[in-house]
Amino acid sequence: YAYPHKTAYRPLPERPALSELWAGEAQHALSLYLHVPFCEVRCGFCNLFTRIGSPEGLTTAYLDALERQAVAVRAALDEGARFALAAFGGGTPTYLTAGELERLCDIAERRMGADLSAVPLSVEASPATATADRLEVLAARGATRLSLGVQSFDDVEARSAVRPQKRAEVEAALDRIRAAGFPVLNIDLIYGIDGQTEASWLRSLDAALSWRPEELYLYPLYVRPLTGLARRGEQESRSAWDARRLALYRAGRDHLLAHGYEQVSMRMFRRAASPQAGASEYACQTDGMVGLGCGARSYTSRLHYSFDYAVNATEVRGIIDDYVATEDFHHAEVGHWMGGEEPRRRHLVQSLLQAEGMPLADYRARFGGSPAEDFPVELAGFAERGWLAEDGDRLLLTPEGLAHSDAVGPMLFSPEVRALMAAYEAK
Repeated sequence: YAYPHKTAYRPLPERPALSELWAGEAQHALSLYLHVPFCEVRCGFCNLFTRIGSPEGLTTAYLDALERQAVAVRAALDEGARFALAAFGGGTPTYLTAGELERLCDIAERRMGADLSAVPLSVEASPATATADRLEVLAARGATRLSLGVQSFDDVEARSAVRPQKRAEVEAALDRIRAAGFPVLNIDLIYGIDGQTEASWLRSLDAALSWRPEELYLYPLYVRPLTGLARRGEQESRSAWDARRLALYRAGRDHLLAHGYEQVSMRMFRRAASPQAGASEYACQTDGMVGLGCGARSYTSRLHYSFDYAVNATEVRGIIDDYVATEDFHHAEVGHWMGGEEPRRRHLVQSLLQAEGMPLADYRARFGGSPAEDFPVELAGFAERGWLAEDGDRLLLTPEGLAHSDAVGPMLFSPEVRALMAAYEAK
């Protein structure tokens, strides 16, 4: 959904000015994302840009830099620019203290001009950091969605995924979140953990369902380079893993559908008749995305840009230190130009991976022609596998196609992006 991936980004020798990049862009309904790169612990499966812990003074210095960046970015936008969505992610935003979360909200509102009480605001949290004082701040400042990374309600599975938490701690955090009154609770769960069975997976789902979350995200576990699980070594062959993943996915999907949830994508399920409050738009992956923080991406129609990307702890610390020391945030440093057919591919990836599919009329209005004309080989291949169907004027994945979303997406990547990702040296 974040096509192209950051591993396709490269340093921009021209360092284009943000004011030039945003000139002429539609700015009446922008998305705002603030990235907090700190966590109390790094999970074994995590390949996100995050640092474990922080020396004294680093979070303050980071927020100082975030504020400097916000001032520069807001100056690059039109005077009448408006934000329609906001999200705090990471890392773990609730790693920050209650006072620091107040400041984070102030940066979004006073420096960027986002009215957090008037737009959907999503915030990510972990059980250990979802404390009452932090939740009180977020609720008071207008957060409409709280996403809790649980991964498993089974203590043994949590340890296997290097997620050191107890179910009792998770339940206590959920109790505090519900008491705080957020309109939407999302719970993240992972399937494919070593030792997990279908029975234990369904027990974890039932534990989550007991809290009647408005949303559930079901993530397949992947062993990525430089992660804790990768250092342990692969536990099984790729073919065995694929078969187990698909079996657990189907079991989880069917269980949620039977309990009144609607499937939005391979990963996302929403309880029927629950508050929308921004729903899937929280992904903030559309053009007009304004990202602040050293791990945040920004998307204009011509360029996707960010800062350097790493997974290795030493590399991440160095990037954060460089960000904190930065005074000039008026230029884009690292990114990928979205020329040629890339916008078409991106639109197709984002739209097709949603359960509702893609209205062909929308594609024609935006690009002219049709996906079948622009990408005949890829779409024919999906159809031959039984992954693709047409329903009137809508192109959509079949249930089996949705199950293979993580194969469909990369098959739509351009040769250029594939080459860049293959040449990227993990760090």
